[in-house]
Amino acid sequence: MEFRHLISFIAIAEELHFGRAAQRLHLTQPSLSAQLQKLEKSLGVRLVARNSHEVQLTAAGRAFEPQARQIMVRMDRAAAVAKATAEGRAGSVGVGYNLPASRHILPRTLTRMTERHPDVVVSLWEKRTGPQLTALSDGSLDIALVYGHPSTVDFRYRKVLHRVPLVAVVGRRHRWADRPGVSFNELQHQECVLFGREQCPAMYDTIFHAAAQSQISLSVSHQADDPGATAHLVSVRPLVGFASLPRAIYMGSGEPGSPSVAVKLMEPVPTLDLYAVWRSGETNPAVAAFLDCIESTQPDHPRPASAAVIR
Repeated sequence: MEFRHLISFIAIAEELHFGRAAQRLHLTQPSLSAQLQKLEKSLGVRLVARNSHEVQLTAAGRAFEPQARQIMVRMDRAAAVAKATAEGRAGSVGVGYNLPASRHILPRTLTRMTERHPDVVVSLWEKRTGPQLTALSDGSLDIALVYGHPSTVDFRYRKVLHRVPLVAVVGRRHRWADRPGVSFNELQHQECVLFGREQCPAMYDTIFHAAAQSQISLSVSHQADDPGATAHLVSVRPLVGFASLPRAIYMGSGEPGSPSVAVKLMEPVPTLDLYAVWRSGETNPAVAAFLDCIESTQPDHPRPASAAVIR
């Protein structure tokens, strides 16, 4: 069965006249008759009955006609979807993100996507940097909004947010809990709780780079890959953990009832940049559409924490 055979059959069904149907399709009557015969042969049934006076659909033809029309509609719809997808007006894109991206990048970007590309389906997944990059590699994500950028030719990247500061996280009974801030070199005499580097390489390296600048060695005695687990550990042990300022604010560190307090780190202030990362050679037009919708100007920096959050 060929698509053009269906077109010929529907024209015959509508006109009930081979001459008019052939003229409508810019075919000769013999060509139209040949296409109908091929369709009937492929189906194994007779669809049209005709004599010298009239053309009628057989019972099989009347049953087949609505099904043929549905096939035509679906083909038209499929062609429209394919064209829209190729132009970035339809399709889907999977986006990974972290907390700063959720607060400062996604709201305006998603608004723009809805306005410009309402038929593109955007799937969102909150993950840490390492898992996002893994998902980007295996194809389960199309765009990653992460700290730092990978140093591999497999990915391309664009900076989308500057200067996300890191803070120390301690329990309420820790001797730093009531201080407005601490110099980074004061970590020399503290036991720390830290996540595995594979969870967030850029944050991990930033912390150790700040330690090198301060000419100290960090003593990492505990590991916790989840920010919530870090908060629980520091609440019961005299440990120092680390978090981004947006994460500390989100977790309510320092708020009444919170088991942990976020403390400013200074001299140096460790900071991170946020990047959009995608695969090199990406051919999904929806990825380009999403990247175009990310703010071209610098978005607002994370708001300063209140005294109730950073002591």
